[in-house]
Parts: sequence; C-alpha cells; structure tokens
Amino acid sequence: MDSEAAVLAQSAGATLVTLMTTDAWDRTREGITRLWRRMQPHRADAVAAELDATRDDALAADEADDQETLGELRREWQGRLRRLITAHPGAAAELRALLDEIEPPTATGPTITQHATASGHARIYQAGRDQHTTER
Repeated sequence: MDSEAAVLAQSAGATLVTLMTTDAWDRTREGITRLWRRMQPHRADAVAAELDATRDDALAADEADDQETLGELRREWQGRLRRLITAHPGAAAELRALLDEIEPPTATGPTITQHATASGHARIYQAGRDQHTTER
C-alpha cells in the first residue's frame, strides 16, 4: 500500500468516528455502507452492524470524554478502511469523494493568507470576504 492510501485510511477512520457523534451520522453511515456494498457486497451487512455498534461506543466515550476509547475506535476503522483500499484500489477514489462530501468544516473556517507592500502614498485594502470602501 502506498503512503497516500495509508494517509487516506487514517484520515477517513478519524473522520468516520468523529462523525458518529454528530448530526451527519446517518449520511456518513449510508456512504460507508454503500462503499462496502460495491467493493465487498458479502460483508456490507456486517459492516453496517459494526458501524452501529461502534457508534454506540463512540457516543458513550464522547459523553465520558474518554479519548483513549475514541482513539481505539479511530484506529480500528483506519485498519478496516486500509484493508478495503488494499484489496480494492478503486475504493480510494470513492472514499476520497465521500470524505469531501461529508467531512465537517474546520471550526476556524478556511485559512486566508494575504501579503501586501505599500510605498509612497499607496493605500492597501485587504479583506478575506466582502469589503465596502467609500473614498472621501
């Protein structure tokens, strides 16, 4: 397995367990189950049941602020996803697309970096979003 696929599995496992405790869970569960149904249809029902059991554990761990258990659950799903990608390389693209669709936005929002240099009598106006300027 190449390092890109390993990083994808790691990210997906962490995102999956994180989303188990959010309102996005139903959509996430459907997407992961659908992925397994396409790649390993004989395991899809078992994976759906494992997702539900893991969610119960994740909710209890989140409520108790049990980071150790949450970490174990992340690693467990990272391994499952890594094995799926190894057995079915086409699953990587579908998993990336699913993550793009369901991944929660960062709490701080997008990162914006701006650089400007002024000299003489120049003025610089910068904004990360809307800006309204009235010259007088």
